[in-house]
Amino acid sequence: MRRLSPPGLQNKWQEELLARVGSRHWKPMTAGFKSLIGRTIPALILLICMISLLHRRRHQVRMSSDQISLRRLGSSGDSAGWRASCAPRTPDWYPPSDTNGYLVVRCNGGLNQQRTAICNAVVAARIMNATLVLPRLGTDSLWHDGSDFSGVYDVEHFIDSLKKDVKIIQTLPAAWRKGTKRLKLRPLQLNPPRDASVSWYETAALEKMKRHGAIYLTPFSHRLDEKLDNLEYQRLRCRVNYHALRFNDDIRNLSSTIVQRIRFGGPYVAIHLGFELDSLVFAGCLDGFTPEEQEILKKYRKKNFTEEKLESNHRRLVGKCPLTPHEVGLLLQAIGFDRSTRIYLAVGGIFGGDRFLRPLRDLFPRLETRSTLASPDELVHVSARHAALGPALDYMVCLLSDVFVPAYDGRSNFANNVIGQRLYYGFRTTLQPDREALAPLLIDLKKGRIGRSEFENSVRLIMRWKPLGGLHTRVFSESFYTNPWPECFCRVSSDDGLHKCPTVRVDLTVADAMKGDMSSVNRTSQDMPTHDTNVDN
Repeated sequence: MRRLSPPGLQNKWQEELLARVGSRHWKPMTAGFKSLIGRTIPALILLICMISLLHRRRHQVRMSSDQISLRRLGSSGDSAGWRASCAPRTPDWYPPSDTNGYLVVRCNGGLNQQRTAICNAVVAARIMNATLVLPRLGTDSLWHDGSDFSGVYDVEHFIDSLKKDVKIIQTLPAAWRKGTKRLKLRPLQLNPPRDASVSWYETAALEKMKRHGAIYLTPFSHRLDEKLDNLEYQRLRCRVNYHALRFNDDIRNLSSTIVQRIRFGGPYVAIHLGFELDSLVFAGCLDGFTPEEQEILKKYRKKNFTEEKLESNHRRLVGKCPLTPHEVGLLLQAIGFDRSTRIYLAVGGIFGGDRFLRPLRDLFPRLETRSTLASPDELVHVSARHAALGPALDYMVCLLSDVFVPAYDGRSNFANNVIGQRLYYGFRTTLQPDREALAPLLIDLKKGRIGRSEFENSVRLIMRWKPLGGLHTRVFSESFYTNPWPECFCRVSSDDGLHKCPTVRVDLTVADAMKGDMSSVNRTSQDMPTHDTNVDN
């Protein structure tokens, strides 16, 4: 605290100062001091105003740079000189000759979980030098989308595409030859360890195969480690996933029809919500649901998952919960999509029904699904022969979209596969929400602690740093099927033998995934509808 002098001392000090300078000089000195103060204060005010103006200008420039250009979203990401390539690059990758036995697998789960299992089955057969029997597709307990292989995929194309990698037959023979004896073939059933190593297949599985002639692996979901040191095995996975696994004619034709209908009005955004019962239960999320809905979620979790106490509020804050349809709509609005945007919703069933879907439709009325774009007769005609029709159609429409938005990829094989295939098909734009960063913003917006403008600016700042389809290093938690770079890519100009493009090319475009002339799919996208005031064009 400042110590003040007594009044007597102040008067004495003034008298001494006046005596030194003289009364004749005192008045001009005080007048000059007052004049200096008078000139300085306006200058200081002007300086403060200029600094404030510059600060605001810098803030506006920074916020402008944080905008996401929707023109950029409608185009492919930066390839940085890389292109897709999964052809073998080692001279000792020979076609199969003699076989050590037969491999039979049952691919459980939904359509896209089965897809990764098929890729793993082909690699496992190559590891053991086995003949692969056409994989059996199980029925998923939730979606009941089981079907035989031919009901989903083009069998002849699958077998022919992989003939230089693995021998594939459609049915298991009745007998096999062991030495000079011809024995009845009875596959030995095995339960492979989860994420089994290559060495398990080379030892334990192969030994049983040689002894019994055939092994039957079930269940076969996530039964081969994704992190394989042998890059040729990883490239084989890509050859299966992006080349050999082609949907059959019926599914491709109807997919093509749906894509052409939604594209008639221009570019479109495809959203995979992941707001289904199993995703919510797996995530352990209860916020925003009625007591009756919460009871359903709790019972389903107790029945289908290991008992574990989860704090729902904490799960949401750390980004483990799927975004609600309304939150996805707010995210798209913040980025700059307006009400004229065409949106395709890939949905197997939204938990909570129209109560959750209505707010998204209010924000984006041009909302389509496979049921609105295809007639009941078209859907019934194809679904009568193909149980997995719905997921397959959604997969193709999302794959071919201008922008793909996976609202939840925590347990979604669908989203992971689509993201990886869009990367492989030409670095096509994918908007992956950072749920952990968005969670506090969405909570603050809902509780009125921040306004819409502040929310949208913050969202754009967060999404600005997300990869939009270009290359990025695979993080620890990221699936190989989500990001097959760099194993399944090459550089034309590279001097590095590891990444240099091979002379043999295995090229694929988006149009190759469909039947017929789909050249319009690969055209340069038109500009997406935008908010004129919010988006830097």
